Amino acid sequence: MTKPIILEHNVETNEVIEREMTNAEYAEYQKQQEAIAKGAELQAEAEAKKLAATAKLEALGLTADDLKALGF
Repeated sequence: MTKPIILEHNVETNEVIEREMTNAEYAEYQKQQEAIAKGAELQAEAEAKKLAATAKLEALGLTADDLKALGF
């Protein structure tokens, strides 16, 4: 598998260099991608829990205004 490409721009000479990430850069890139994926997963889980809680409260007879007052 090829590693992602990095563009380096020297503003003094206006030279642009395309190169593959080094092993260290690629390892850090992978860590960042995993963190992003984990964050999205946690956010989806939180949203699902919020929807489930809202549905339970509505089943108890709370109105939309009651839920809004509770912060839902």
